[in-house]
Amino acid sequence: MSQRLQDKVAIITGASRGVGAANAQLLAKHGAKVVLTDISAEGEKVAADINQTCGLDTAIFVKQDVSDEQGWTDLIAQVEQKYGRLDILVNNAAILKHASITDEDYSGWQKIMKINTDSVFLGTHAALPLLEKGNGGSIINMSSSSAIMGMPHFVAYSASKAAVRGLTQSVAVYCSQKQNKVRCNTIHPDAIATPMSMEVGMDLAQKGKNVADRTRVMNFICTPDAVANTVLFLASDESSHINGAAIPVDNAATITPPYLPNS
Repeated sequence: MSQRLQDKVAIITGASRGVGAANAQLLAKHGAKVVLTDISAEGEKVAADINQTCGLDTAIFVKQDVSDEQGWTDLIAQVEQKYGRLDILVNNAAILKHASITDEDYSGWQKIMKINTDSVFLGTHAALPLLEKGNGGSIINMSSSSAIMGMPHFVAYSASKAAVRGLTQSVAVYCSQKQNKVRCNTIHPDAIATPMSMEVGMDLAQKGKNVADRTRVMNFICTPDAVANTVLFLASDESSHINGAAIPVDNAATITPPYLPNS
């Protein structure tokens, strides 16, 4: 087992499935102690599987509503009591809804902002003091390609992920000026084959085929493992000088013009 993250402690939100579960599994395989959180108790099985693969007490699961401020306070206190440190925070939890500006209502907008954006503020605000106590730390915020390019049928989701990017940049500059050795970066995946994506009725396989036919560039759908590998790099000391970056994981999708002719 690799030790790229030996002795490091990581919190991963939204870790019961999809990208969050892949993140937790990969960080654990590389030596980290991982704290999985999710509103769904399915995360208990993910933690149990990690412990079976990587050794007992590698992973714990904490049921958490990421939009609850007190829940964050309690989680950080629990991590500090158990491990005495925190090195990595992966703000991954999010929800997705198919709705345009005319289809979305205010309550739906607020719900997405609460889970996707407010939670990142709350988590970063609560975790930063403990991250600062160590010899450097990494905050990894999951954004989206929709924060970079317009997605007309995901208006609230796109706005929430763009806000995460802005928040991340502000935190990165703050940490740099404070010289606290904490880094903050965003990852921007394109469409990912996950249960959350399927639940809003996206035919990802067909989408990938259509884009590939049009551009001959984007010829695959992003996978949770591809995102997790990027998380691993940002969590490791190998990325110690990367701060405030917005890293696309999209095979050039966000920079490929829709009118690009075949060549």
